[in-house]
Formats: sequence, structure tokens, C-alpha cells
Amino acid sequence: MKKYICTVCDWVYDPETGDPEGGIAPGTAFEDIPDSWVCPVCGVGKEDFEPLPEE
Repeated sequence: MKKYICTVCDWVYDPETGDPEGGIAPGTAFEDIPDSWVCPVCGVGKEDFEPLPEE
């Protein structure tokens, strides 16, 4: 699954780890995260994330 990066603070959402503190279980694709979810570091919404370029 693809990783996404916050364009504000550079935090990376990794689907393998999810965001347990934010209620997102490991294995959850970014597309499946509720629209109400926010970045756990800076608090911006999903619209401020971009796909992380492949390494």
C-alpha cells in the first residue's frame, strides 16, 4: 500500500502501522481513512496529504 506525506509537517502515514492513537488500525489504506481524520502531528486534514514518491 502507498504511503502519504503531510505537506504541512512532513509526517508520513504508513498503512502498515496506521494511526492507532487516531483510531486508524494497521493495514488501513489511506483512501479508507474517514474524511474527519487529521494529521496526528499538526492537525490538518486528509486534503493536505500527498502520495509519497516511491523510494
